[in-house]
Amino acid sequence: MNAEKRTEIFRRLQAINPNPTTELEYRTPFELLVAVLLSAQATDVSVNAATRKLFPKANTPQKIVKLGVTGVTPFIKTIGLYRTKAKHLIATCELLLADHGGAVPENREALEALPGVGRKTANVVLNTAFGWESIAVDTHIFRVANRTKIGPGKTVIEVEKRLERLVPDAYKRNAHHWLILHGRYICKARKPECWRCPINDLCEFRTKTLPPD
Repeated sequence: MNAEKRTEIFRRLQAINPNPTTELEYRTPFELLVAVLLSAQATDVSVNAATRKLFPKANTPQKIVKLGVTGVTPFIKTIGLYRTKAKHLIATCELLLADHGGAVPENREALEALPGVGRKTANVVLNTAFGWESIAVDTHIFRVANRTKIGPGKTVIEVEKRLERLVPDAYKRNAHHWLILHGRYICKARKPECWRCPINDLCEFRTKTLPPD
């Protein structure tokens, strides 16, 4: 895919959604960190349903540590892998209190050192909470990048690095959100809805789908 085509793709995505953001509900960097930590192998809808109950009770590291694993678990038991996530959440809060004064660090290495926080979660927090031009490659972005040929790669890190290099500077801040939303609602895993895709003519996916009868 050439640079002109890639630029036009992002221009169109921006025209449709000028100010994209995460669908996870949060008010502070800490709430965002918690929501993203809980979202691994879970839907944003299920995470939002849980945090709407959790955050009014505990939305700081101090309050969540006070709840403990047994106190947190009832709030998140509807989310996949909730037992492991409860342990990671408490451990992460303890580390934030011990090493960062209870604040979410604006530092990739420090974020990735938190239990249950990998590169993708760190990228989401850095991008959404702190305005970094980071691109968190989840399953949606990995699929869209390879299917459209915007930034193909065999691994998540390869796609991330390629997108960081190839996405035009004017669009890097929001590229992460545009690609996730495009993959979630149009360029779906099982059957992309090519017939209503705003970048259909620019996409290099060969076997484009037709509208349902």
